[in-house]
Amino acid sequence: MPSEILRLRASIDNIDAALVHLLAERFTLTRQVGELKAVGNMPPADPSRDAQQIERLTAIAESSGLDPDFAVQFRQFIVSEVIRRHELIAREHAGETLPELDTYA
Repeated sequence: MPSEILRLRASIDNIDAALVHLLAERFTLTRQVGELKAVGNMPPADPSRDAQQIERLTAIAESSGLDPDFAVQFRQFIVSEVIRRHELIAREHAGETLPELDTYA
């Protein structure tokens, strides 16, 4: 295996690890948001914020040379899980007993 490929792969591995750590941090924060939404009897999803964030992310992707559609799909994958977790938090707040959501927090 050429050393240049090994060097590039090591950098990719570092970026992958950073992404996982950032996602864990993001889910820690969104769990806190979910708790506050449950206490305030707010819906799990916020379409207005979602639209703002998609516009913001599209601009960031374009200026970074990343396909904006891919960036939006990636975000949607994450946000779908956030909403699912917020729904579970709301159910838990309403008195249901549910399994622990996060194994990393």
